[in-house]
Amino acid sequence: MEGSQENRNFWRILANAGPGERFSLIVSSWFLCGLLPGAPGTFGTAAAVIVAFLTGTLPMAYRALILVGIIVLAMLTSSVSASALGKEDPSEVVIDEVAGYLVAVFALPVSLVNFVLAFIFFRAFDILKPFPIAQVEKKVRGGIGIVLDDLLAGLFTFAVVKLILISIGGSLK
Repeated sequence: MEGSQENRNFWRILANAGPGERFSLIVSSWFLCGLLPGAPGTFGTAAAVIVAFLTGTLPMAYRALILVGIIVLAMLTSSVSASALGKEDPSEVVIDEVAGYLVAVFALPVSLVNFVLAFIFFRAFDILKPFPIAQVEKKVRGGIGIVLDDLLAGLFTFAVVKLILISIGGSLK
């Protein structure tokens, strides 16, 4: 089974990594969510829903600082992890999904319905990669490339969910 082989490789690399690589591998896998079987990106996004609920009631300035911090952390740790794992965009790296989902819900009212809608659309955009997401993913390399396509998927998601909210005459709470 390829997934378990990848997990064994991840654990072997983690065990032999120096402190910086070890930190990057753990954080970029969003504290090992990226090792869950089947759909690591979906698990990473689900973990982001928890972060969104925990930070959703903070003042906008604090949420913005957290979002920017996670985006920068995602770009840095994804680059180190990709290099350590010897892959261009490792499936174990899911911090990019966390960053993208947090972009999607950043300016939405905090509600279960809004976050579920955002989850569904974000996963769809992340998997299907409509124009220009796929083109960005192919052209931009390294940690920035790993994260940038998810940030775009987050922006697309925000736009769609916001249009849904506007079309029903307000916000879902």
